[in-house]
Amino acid sequence: MKRLLMAAAVAALTSGAAYAQDYPTKPVTFVVPFAAGGPTDKVARDLADTMRKSLGGQIIIENVAGAGGTLGATKVAKAAPDGYTILLAHVAMATSPALYRNLQYKTLEDFEYIGLINEVPMTLIGRPTLPANNYAELLKWLNDNKGKINLANAGLGSASHLCGLLFMSTVKIDMTTVPYKGTGPAMTDLIGGQVDLMCDQTTNTTAQIEGGKVKAYAVTTAKRLATPALKHLPTLDESGLKGFNVTIWHGLYAPKGTPKPILDKLNTALKTALKDPEFLKRQESLGAVVVTDNRVNPADHKKFVEAEINKWGPVIKAAGQYAD
Repeated sequence: MKRLLMAAAVAALTSGAAYAQDYPTKPVTFVVPFAAGGPTDKVARDLADTMRKSLGGQIIIENVAGAGGTLGATKVAKAAPDGYTILLAHVAMATSPALYRNLQYKTLEDFEYIGLINEVPMTLIGRPTLPANNYAELLKWLNDNKGKINLANAGLGSASHLCGLLFMSTVKIDMTTVPYKGTGPAMTDLIGGQVDLMCDQTTNTTAQIEGGKVKAYAVTTAKRLATPALKHLPTLDESGLKGFNVTIWHGLYAPKGTPKPILDKLNTALKTALKDPEFLKRQESLGAVVVTDNRVNPADHKKFVEAEINKWGPVIKAAGQYAD
């Protein structure tokens, strides 16, 4: 019996390796759990264009938007584990377990992790008429105006919503959160002075900061940014909020059970893409920072997501703001 089991295991490994040698023999689908034209869709299309060079096969994009990205993730979790259905998702992989109490998949159990792609920094900005001109003055203004402060976001579960929740939790000052249907209308009201503050991605705020249409107080990354329009801004960490580090990151995932040789081939193609000059240029234009550390490896990618789940879960549950 032991010999039969061993022979079966060897045969499975051999067939899997042989299968991976020919992979892909048909188009690979990148499922993007958000609408076409958005930041995550842009990352997916740029990455697909670059990874095609290494994989030698076609990669198509399928947008499965809805329920804060969980519809697309559910589709991939239930897909055949053959390497032809891959999920490209952002921080929602870590926040959905707390935001959705009836999630149809388990983030850490139902996927194979391929590698992290990039991170998009965020900025804390205010209406142009806000009296505070730097973070120290802002903190004093917040303490002096408790119960009167409005904090805008792009909708429940959005990056700006999550960043705002963590900021409130860290400074221990309650604010009235005002959800909008997207960053556009939220930014319009912030510029117009209808709301006081917002925390949002650099892809959405840099032009407004550069144009002097909003006041900028800090970046949410561990280190200052090199972007000319933002390099003067301090980090929230150095401003006194020790350990505050929020980015909107993107990663690649496959259904649980996808053969390791195929995962290895996808990971190699990803690492090659992350060094491609044209891809780097495209990401820089989005305000994104391409990941160069160990998180491009599957195991470290998974550890990072687990840490993010542990970070966001208590914040979301304490706020009692759920998406289902």
